[in-house]
Amino acid sequence: MKLPPLSLYVHVPWCVQKCPYCDFNSHGKKGDIPETEYIQHLLHDIKADLHYVQGRKLSSIFIGGGTPSLLSGEAYRYLLSEIEALIGFEDDIEVTLEANPGTVETDRFKHYVAAGINRISIGVQSLQQEKLTQLGRIHGEQEALNAAQEAHQAGLNSFNLDLMHGLPNQSVSDALSDLEKAIAMAPPHLSWYQLTIEPNTQFASKPPVLPEDETLWDIQEQGQALLAEHGYQQYEISGYAKAGFQCRHNLNYWQFGDYLGIGCGAHGKITLPEQQQILRTVKVKHPRGYMDLSKPYLYEQWHVASDDRPFEFFMNVFRLKTAASKQQFIDYTGLELSAIATQIAEAVDKGLIEETNGSWLVTNKGHRYLNDLLELFV
Repeated sequence: MKLPPLSLYVHVPWCVQKCPYCDFNSHGKKGDIPETEYIQHLLHDIKADLHYVQGRKLSSIFIGGGTPSLLSGEAYRYLLSEIEALIGFEDDIEVTLEANPGTVETDRFKHYVAAGINRISIGVQSLQQEKLTQLGRIHGEQEALNAAQEAHQAGLNSFNLDLMHGLPNQSVSDALSDLEKAIAMAPPHLSWYQLTIEPNTQFASKPPVLPEDETLWDIQEQGQALLAEHGYQQYEISGYAKAGFQCRHNLNYWQFGDYLGIGCGAHGKITLPEQQQILRTVKVKHPRGYMDLSKPYLYEQWHVASDDRPFEFFMNVFRLKTAASKQQFIDYTGLELSAIATQIAEAVDKGLIEETNGSWLVTNKGHRYLNDLLELFV
């Protein structure tokens, strides 16, 4: 078993209000956010995990939420400078911050760039007011346009627009209109994905009327063609990028890399070569509990059993449009290819993957029936 690259995920749990489709660990803010206090807790949290670094530098950082753009540029400048002093950054590190158009003040992106953030992910979700209202978003189309314009002017290396399709009562023409408007904003990267109803959300208790499967398939096919026509290459299930602008942090996830997770409810995945183990960690979920100094930040942790490693590996790498390396499977799971020979043969026989001497490549059929493919490894 070998050490993969190392990333860092930082979770900021507060948002203005909880969206009805959201199943992330987010909490509507009540009063002022305890920004300074929370940053100190994040640093205490990462110090407790330093033994998992194992000599590596960080290749990427992703600050997610919640709504991380509710915190100031100065807070992130301090946080990032302290993290760099503790761990160290690769020379070309990618540092992404999630931002919502409704929380972005004029010139705030410039403060984030000055803090060391070089990539912004803007949660647009839709560019039609009716859909934004149904989704519980607090911004309008013009605020999204303004945020994209500011991202172009802020000196970022890249930015992403987050856009949903398959929205309540959405037609094919509505979905493509949203996508065309997003493309017109000229983001280097687009995350375009289907709305799903998750348990324990408002939409789960009062489900909206979603498009029929045939409509969803037409949206997917025509949308992918539109993106390709404008130079966006699909490199994973929901990721589309202009050449050279793939999200390195997400690629590290999908390539079964390691990542530390700090902040409320943050997840981590760490390889321990000497013990031949893979460790999963989860931090305390609620801000009050997380910032209670009488308790540890760690909520739970477990070692991934050998029998579960193939599924966890392929659940990530089979999202990608590029081939999965057999050597990486050996290096990052600590297993031999013989452990999955039967399942691989069945996947090839069903036309879900293609196999070469050194890799596996998911077919178009395999991506369409990805859940069926992954079930072979359960």
